[in-house]
Amino acid sequence: MIAVLQRVSEASVSISGTVTGKISSGLLVLLGIEDADDEEDILWVSRKIVQMRIFPDENGVMNRSITDANGEILLISQFTLHASTKKGNRPSYIKAAKPEIAIPLYGQTIQQISADLGRSIKTGEFGANMQVALVNDGPVTIIIDSKNKV
Repeated sequence: MIAVLQRVSEASVSISGTVTGKISSGLLVLLGIEDADDEEDILWVSRKIVQMRIFPDENGVMNRSITDANGEILLISQFTLHASTKKGNRPSYIKAAKPEIAIPLYGQTIQQISADLGRSIKTGEFGANMQVALVNDGPVTIIIDSKNKV
């Protein structure tokens, strides 16, 4: 499971011109799910997202988590994070989980992050053509991969 965390001052997702999710200060998280992902990956990624200290403290040092900063989370599924670009110029998505695997894992991830955060999060719609807008604060962008824990 790959997650791209972007600290934002605002972010939104729209489908067919309609805003379906919007946050102010917090994290926009792009989430890529692969066939090998399971409950352990969900728990690890959720914990990392909620506990990652990338918000400034009173001295401007990145020392606070999303919980400490009382921020919001917008979670967007994005299978293209698992693109393989080793061969040729057309990315291969063979590693990305098929919908029958990815949809339940995405739902479980939403529930786990909400539980770890202590409140509900905003989301995109799995498989939809989404337009994502954000103002990256910092900019701060962190990539985490549950297959590279060590």
